[in-house]
Amino acid sequence: MAATTNRKAARERLRQTLEATLDRLMPLDESIPLKGRRFSDFEQQADELKRALLPTFLEERAALDAQAQVAQPGLCPHCGAARVYLEKEPRQVEATSRDGTVVLTKQDCRCRACNGSFSPSGS
Repeated sequence: MAATTNRKAARERLRQTLEATLDRLMPLDESIPLKGRRFSDFEQQADELKRALLPTFLEERAALDAQAQVAQPGLCPHCGAARVYLEKEPRQVEATSRDGTVVLTKQDCRCRACNGSFSPSGS
């Protein structure tokens, strides 16, 4: 089992997401006025930062997990047969977390004995 990314790449993607969102919400250029005048406006901006950063963190953390990708499919959970193969390409699956939509990479297996399909990687 292996991760599908490395920590350096994951941290860089998070850093880029944070920088892009900060540039939009709080530009470095002092001549550009900040948006919003009330505290509720500031809260909306904080929510926008959260919606941008947290799903990216969840995607990267899931990709760093040791069970994100398997090399061998194992036994079929439906019939117990060892005649199982991994599908050639992993697929992208959208999941909804309490912090927004997260796109995860998921492997699929198919059993030649019972024609059942399952995911070998952890949830």
